[in-house]
Amino acid sequence: MRHSRAIDVSTGLFVLLGLTAIVFLVTQISNREFSLGDTSFRLRAQYENIGGLKVGAPVKMAGVTIGRVEAIGYDMKQFKAVVTLRIDRQYDEIPNDSDASIFTAGLLGGQYIGISPGGSEEYFKDGDQVEFVQDAIVLENLISKYMFSQAARESEAKAGAGAAPEPQK
Repeated sequence: MRHSRAIDVSTGLFVLLGLTAIVFLVTQISNREFSLGDTSFRLRAQYENIGGLKVGAPVKMAGVTIGRVEAIGYDMKQFKAVVTLRIDRQYDEIPNDSDASIFTAGLLGGQYIGISPGGSEEYFKDGDQVEFVQDAIVLENLISKYMFSQAARESEAKAGAGAAPEPQK
């Protein structure tokens, strides 16, 4: 069987294209950004419950991704999750009274941190603590609260219906 140079070149290009596609998919799945220089600053936030928040999750303002969750730890003294946010330096004018809430992207989507800007004229600096936070809403907790409140209403209605009417004078 004779090999031609055109077949060798086309096979090489096909393999190169496949490897490029795999690298692209890996960067999309892992939520990692590859950069040569560190052009970001870090903020810390403490939460009672972070739900399913993961390292690499987006940090957004007004729907625009301005950074990523860099690390998640646990404070043994305050019994809270400590989340380190890495914000791109071009978004360095975030008022220092802004709040950081954990949201879910869609019904089955991953979680992200949404920052709502405050009204302060002073801005966050590298290493600052976000004071105003809102924990993740855990769907199971909402469902159980709803179920228990419905059961309580039904038992109150049954108790109210079973009470004997007061005699009239």
